[in-house]
Amino acid sequence: MKKIVLICSVLLSLALFYSCSSGGSNTKGSSLVIYCSHPLDLMNTILDDFKAKNPDISVDVVTAGTGELLKRVEAERANPLGDVLWGGTLNSVKSKTDLFENYTSTNEDNIIDEFKNTEGAFTRFSAIPSILMVNTNLAGNIKIEGYEDLLNPALKGKIAAADPSASSSAFEHLVNMLYAMGKGDPEKGWDYISKLCANLDGKLLSGSSAVYKGVADGEYAVGLTYEEPGISYMSSGSPVKVVYMKEGVISKPDGVYIIKGTKNLENAKKFIDYCVSLDAQNMLVEKLSRRSIRNDVSVTDIIKPMSEIYSISDEPNVVEANRQKWLDKFKDIFTSI
Repeated sequence: MKKIVLICSVLLSLALFYSCSSGGSNTKGSSLVIYCSHPLDLMNTILDDFKAKNPDISVDVVTAGTGELLKRVEAERANPLGDVLWGGTLNSVKSKTDLFENYTSTNEDNIIDEFKNTEGAFTRFSAIPSILMVNTNLAGNIKIEGYEDLLNPALKGKIAAADPSASSSAFEHLVNMLYAMGKGDPEKGWDYISKLCANLDGKLLSGSSAVYKGVADGEYAVGLTYEEPGISYMSSGSPVKVVYMKEGVISKPDGVYIIKGTKNLENAKKFIDYCVSLDAQNMLVEKLSRRSIRNDVSVTDIIKPMSEIYSISDEPNVVEANRQKWLDKFKDIFTSI
């Protein structure tokens, strides 16, 4: 009898193990894998709250630059290992529409009209103006008010800029420079790009975090980056200031996207909905110095109103059609110099 009981127990254990390991109802949908290009502070702040609100979901995160993560999603398209790509501006991701699932958030009605998901796969997360971040100690009396000032010989080799093929914020600066210095015609902006590349003195960083960290740590006098880290370092007392380029600032949204073929679709949808929820968007503004894409969030004095910034715009269709061409041209110019 003891042997029979023992055999039954073993069989029951095997049955339970098989059910769990093959995706049975006990574990199905319990996990979420996020590919993230955001700064760690933003990522951890948002994820801690999401996990507190969804304790049944086990979250794993893979961090890297937007360019690297997009290559990973593309390489895994036959067998996706990630569920969500979180980060990357629309200009960087739109050409990869076929890599993402269509999904409209339950919070879409509260999104500002210009940031609504009209394409199906691209949920906006925040609005990100391009800026110059200046180390006030290193820059000293050097005037830095815009792109033209970066051509000052006194700044040669002291400018932090990332590879636009690896960093979405660097690509946004490339687009911003082409339109601003070309006075609305991006093809007329390449002369400026050539002069800037010469003043970079062969230094091109691998990712966006290296830019703002390099400026804050005193390795560079000025960096081409985006608003959030500049404001965050400034607010924490670092010797930096944020400069909105006098030639014009383009502000583009980044997003959060469900990877096509995800194994955890429902959890991916929950994360999308959470990212554009009122709680998460208020946190963006109040704790993380980001601009919200909702029409009902709180306001803060830390973030300069867009009405006080000279704003210009790009042409999304032109940018999308020329993305790779512009990346190749920038590479040719930089390497030739």
